[in-house]
Amino acid sequence: MNGLPKYVASHSLAKAEWAPTTILSGDIAAQVSELKRQPGRELQIHGSAQLGQSLLAAGLIDELRLVIAPVVVGNGRRLFPVGGAPAGLSLLRNETTPAGLAIHVYETAGLPKYATYQASA
Repeated sequence: MNGLPKYVASHSLAKAEWAPTTILSGDIAAQVSELKRQPGRELQIHGSAQLGQSLLAAGLIDELRLVIAPVVVGNGRRLFPVGGAPAGLSLLRNETTPAGLAIHVYETAGLPKYATYQASA
């Protein structure tokens, strides 16, 4: 990871010490959209719910990799906020680690399709 290009979205950071790093500021969604049009490897977000929320709302997320720990915290920052942009997801794969972490990989699938859940007997 040290040699890979990194992009940091920030409202206050002017310089990054971890090379090669590019600071993104201002219209982050437009800059990410431009990065996605360029050839190269995938772009990933690590540990930024706020950035993830804004890029999901802008339609710039192709795949979500969620790692779910078997704990209930009760409060804290939400990945999917109340009133956030709706998004349809389609499960690509899932696994459970020996420690009990559930890893779910979804691709975005446009707007969600609403239905009523019917429990099996």
